[in-house]
Order: sequence, then structure tokens, then C-alpha cells
Amino acid sequence: MAPAQPTADAPPASIAGRLTPDQNPDRTPEPKPAGGPASLAASGHGKCSERTPDGRYSCLEITTTDTPPSNAPRRTPSLAVGVTPPQWCDQAYNQVWGTRTQACIWSTVTYTTYVDTNGQRTTTGQANVTVMQYNYTDTGLGRYAHQIDTSMYSGWGDATKATIDGQATLTGPCTRNSATFPAKPLLPLNSWNTGESFWDTAITGPAATGKCKTIWYLTFNNAGYKPAVTDYSMNEVRCDNATAGRPGIGCVIPWAASNLVYTRAATPELADHVAKAQASGLPSRLTRTEDQAVIDSNRTQACGSAPSVPDKSCDEYPIASSQQGLSAGGARRSHPGCGFAGVPTATGPTGVSVCMIAQADNSSQGGTNTQFFRRERVLQNDPFNVVVQ
Repeated sequence: MAPAQPTADAPPASIAGRLTPDQNPDRTPEPKPAGGPASLAASGHGKCSERTPDGRYSCLEITTTDTPPSNAPRRTPSLAVGVTPPQWCDQAYNQVWGTRTQACIWSTVTYTTYVDTNGQRTTTGQANVTVMQYNYTDTGLGRYAHQIDTSMYSGWGDATKATIDGQATLTGPCTRNSATFPAKPLLPLNSWNTGESFWDTAITGPAATGKCKTIWYLTFNNAGYKPAVTDYSMNEVRCDNATAGRPGIGCVIPWAASNLVYTRAATPELADHVAKAQASGLPSRLTRTEDQAVIDSNRTQACGSAPSVPDKSCDEYPIASSQQGLSAGGARRSHPGCGFAGVPTATGPTGVSVCMIAQADNSSQGGTNTQFFRRERVLQNDPFNVVVQ
């Protein structure tokens, strides 16, 4: 059962105004690694309510298949209250999808009402409901939102007479700023009911990081039946005070990668080398290391024997501040015109590519990398994508 909390506090208007989803195009949606219905296994799923003296009860059953029901809505709703989730949430059926600052998962639950008379069970109604969960946060604020949206897309009988409301709670180093999900009827079909909750991280110390699990308890109330309760949770958001060069706290979806972009217009020789390195099979998805010993080793192994070329310096890819450098194994490779006599060309996903490029490009790359890691709060073991434009 849900903990004893009020079902609604009015969120201050300033909260939603300060915390708005980020539409940065360098943050592209992707499924959460290690797949599976990450937010669906909860105590209320597949459970039934208590029975009334005349034998009435109700049950909730989640849909766990990988394919949405054919009659379930396929498009992200346009909501009258709350925040309308991004269009890419359409893909997030029974699997979390996210960007660096947003995460989404939706599923379907069936609410069925029964009456048991002399041991004979009769179904008195059924309601099929879409449940969409949505996290959004900000790299510059220690606050995030956990929104939940529900809509009945088909149904009949007593089940369609129910109302739904929600309570919000959490575990972990966070505090509840506000939460509201007032009771609303399931009908009419395809109308959306929204719960909004806002949470503040409680971490404060230098180098601190923390994740919280926030939970919505949804209650189906129906005249003549006992309440049926189910819960939905998300723990996608990490907040930190540990981003080097960026004082203060902010929050991200840590498993989602943003794009570290090198442009041909600003750094043509750098962009050309990275493009050739990736074309040879080296990965565009990298993993951050903040271990200075590993970074130094990656640089030394890649560029320690670089030739002396006027106005040029050695560039290595994957970058030294990734876990895919030569400390992880493999061999050096190069490309025609890169100035590394005796270093062979090669293909494959391991190793490192080296090339002598313009010093200005190499110096610019260092600033670009540092600004990116700070802006996106990319910490140890976080993924990121390297993109050439």
C-alpha cells in the first residue's frame, strides 16, 4: 500500500518555469543499455484488491510484451497540464529511452472488475490504460521532475466508472519539493490525467554524487469495489557536485550519451583525422576516464614517439580521456599524409589512430573537450559520442 502522504500539494509556479526540458540537438534519444522493463516490476502489478462482502473485487495486470497492444495509442500525447513528453517517447514501450536530460518509458495496464457469487466469477468490466512516465532535469540545477500520465484507450462495464489518483514518494538522497495528481475519472476515452512531482537532491559535499528512486502509487477507486493500487518507479537521474571546473550541483541521465562535436569549419584537420579513424573501425561511442594516470598513459603510448613537424602536433583517436585508448590494448595505426612513417594502416574496433595535425586544431580540441565534459556533466565511466560535422 502507498505510504500515508497527501495526494496533492500545489507545486509553486516558479518550479515548472525554472525546470523545463532541454531541446539541445546534440542530445539524441537512445534506449537504456541492458534493456528490459526497467520500471515495471513493482509490488502492485498483477495484484488484486480486497473483496467486498458481496464478492466484488478488481485486479491490475501490466502488459509485459515487447509489442504494444494494437489498439493502444502510438503517439506521444499533447497534454493540457504538465509537460508534453518529447515525440521520441513513442519508441519507449516497456523500455526506458533517454537523452542526457530526459528519460521516458510507457506501458499498458489492464484494470478488471469482477464479482464472485457462490464460487462463480463473473467479469463486470475492463479498462485498458496507457501509463507514461517521464523524467526531466537540468545540468545546472539540483532538481528533477518525475511526471506520470495515464489514459484509458478502451474499456467497458464497471471498470470504466473508476477514478484514478496518485501519490509520490522516494528512496535515496533527495527531498520532495511538490507532488500533485488529483483524482480524475478514467472516462472519457483517450483523455489524459497527469501527475507532476518535483524533487531536490540532498547531496551537498564536494565531489558528491547521488541517485534517487522516485515512485508513483496509482490508486483505482470505484464505487462498490475496494481500491486497487499499483506503483511505478524511475531512478534514471544522477545529481552531482563533482564535475571538474563547474562549481555547483546539476543533474543528468548518466547512461545517455551526448555528442562531442568536431566541425570541419572550425578544425578541419582534426575533423578529417577523426573521420578517417572512425571509418577505419574505431568506435564513435566512447567512455570517459578521469584517471590522470590512464590519460597520461594513453597519450604517451599514442604520441610519445611522434615526429617533429613544424606547426603540427600529434592527435590520437580515441581521445586520451576515454577508456578506449591504448591503455585498454591494441596497436597504433595511421593514415597516408599523417606524418607517421612506419606506423601501418589498419582496421578494426581496437587500438588508436595517430596523425600530425595543425597545432591550432589540437589546441582547440582541448578546449572543446573540456567545455563539453563540463556542460554535459560527463564523469568517470559515462558514455559520450564523438561526431564530425
